[in-house]
Amino acid sequence: PAVTMSILGLKKKQAKTFKVKVSTMDAEMEFSCEVLDQEVPKDSPITFHFLAKFFPEKVEDELVQEITQHLFFLQVKKQILDEEIFCSPEASVLLASYAVQAKYGDYDPNFHKPGFLAQDELLPKRVLMQYQMTPDMWEEKITAWYAEHRNITRDEAEMEYLKIAQDLEMYGVSYFSITQNKRDTELLLGVDAQGLHIYSPNNKLSPNKSFPWSGIRNISYSEKEFTIKPLDKKKEVFKFYSSQLRVNKLILQLCIGNHDLFMRRRKVDSIEVQQMKAQAKEEKARKKVERQILAREKQMREEAERAKEEMEHRLFQLQDEARMANEALLRSEETADLLAEKAQIAEEEAKLLAHKAAEAEHERQRLEVTALKTKEEKRLMEQKMREAEQLAVKLVEQSERRLKEADHLKQDLNEAKDAERRAKQKLLEITKSTYPVMLPPPSTGPENPDRTVDMASSIRMDFKDSDMKRLSMEIERERLEYMEKSKHLQDQLKELKSEIESLKLEEQHQAGLYSLRSYTEPPYIPHSNVRNTPA
Repeated sequence: PAVTMSILGLKKKQAKTFKVKVSTMDAEMEFSCEVLDQEVPKDSPITFHFLAKFFPEKVEDELVQEITQHLFFLQVKKQILDEEIFCSPEASVLLASYAVQAKYGDYDPNFHKPGFLAQDELLPKRVLMQYQMTPDMWEEKITAWYAEHRNITRDEAEMEYLKIAQDLEMYGVSYFSITQNKRDTELLLGVDAQGLHIYSPNNKLSPNKSFPWSGIRNISYSEKEFTIKPLDKKKEVFKFYSSQLRVNKLILQLCIGNHDLFMRRRKVDSIEVQQMKAQAKEEKARKKVERQILAREKQMREEAERAKEEMEHRLFQLQDEARMANEALLRSEETADLLAEKAQIAEEEAKLLAHKAAEAEHERQRLEVTALKTKEEKRLMEQKMREAEQLAVKLVEQSERRLKEADHLKQDLNEAKDAERRAKQKLLEITKSTYPVMLPPPSTGPENPDRTVDMASSIRMDFKDSDMKRLSMEIERERLEYMEKSKHLQDQLKELKSEIESLKLEEQHQAGLYSLRSYTEPPYIPHSNVRNTPA
């Protein structure tokens, strides 16, 4: 018998299947289904759209699970962008900012550069056409709101979007074309979570008449005729007509479903719903704690990065200060060398002037002795002597002034060396207090003086570039003046020596003449002393 049943099982016809594609707002799924009694369209695969049929009254209370909220957010967002739900331009920009927050997270100007929203559809075409604004201008407006949503998670941003959307006039309303009487007065029937509404064909925002679910006693349907009986029997029964049978069935399903949900919302939640809400609440609390931990870690990481940047900035600043101090120290050393050179030049100049003054004084004395021989020579020599005395006095004064300048330069040099020593000491103190970790370990050998100089070279000195340039120019100018004066003095001395040499020659010549006269002329004897002597 078992073998017989197996053979019968093999002979059984295989059930027919057809391909099905289910499209949600963010994914698609394909699978095969068996054919039962229903008629199957010939299209393959058959597409089903997974959408919310009944809209919640309060999204914050009724959307319990995260995935439900996300799919419903995508559905409402698409209806607003497709202009199935009317939204003002101001509200559209605000909703777009929450949509951007849900997609991209917190705004970061370093990452979200201008143009990052160019590929996103965020505003209805009606809003874009209503104003003469470029896409960059719209992006700037949306980004201004987007920047204020910092620290809002994706779930919170989507919920804020839905809380704004649920207050729009066309939110959750399904519209159907109807007639009120046989004269075919065209109207619109709106079915939503609150009740039934009658609109004019050209106005879907403000209903002409409304029947809330709490005020409806019964809705009856017979072929093309609908009858709405108010709970208050004194009110008139409202009838309307719809010519399409499939649409009438859909109207009746929406009325029954929305009325049932309306009544269930006003009752205590079932145990299953309470458990779902409790689980969702726990899940939200857990995610909130995780977000807080991540936020603290992110904050600590950002603070550490900021501290690192500040330390690097401080390090660069100290390096710049050290470089400037090193340059200042080098300038001070150059200044000290210039001062020493200037002092040495002044001393040599003073010695030279003193030597020349001594030579002039010696020459004056010699001329004074020579000038005693004759009156004319005496007069000439006295004139030369006065000039030599004036020149000697002038040279003595210049020598004294040069000696004083040399003393001052020696004092400046000592001050520069003291400033250099203080700068080196200050550098050692700053280096020890600021960079204890960055300094290399001390060597076991003798101390390297170059290392001390390098460390001290990072201190800013009192001498600047302008001081060094001024001092160099002053030294050069005084050197030129000294050379000019020395040249002038040499010329005067040469002239004086030539005159002295000429005077010596004249003196020798006169002395020779005087000796010759002494031999040729008899000596002068006064008459009172002359005696008669034999020849």
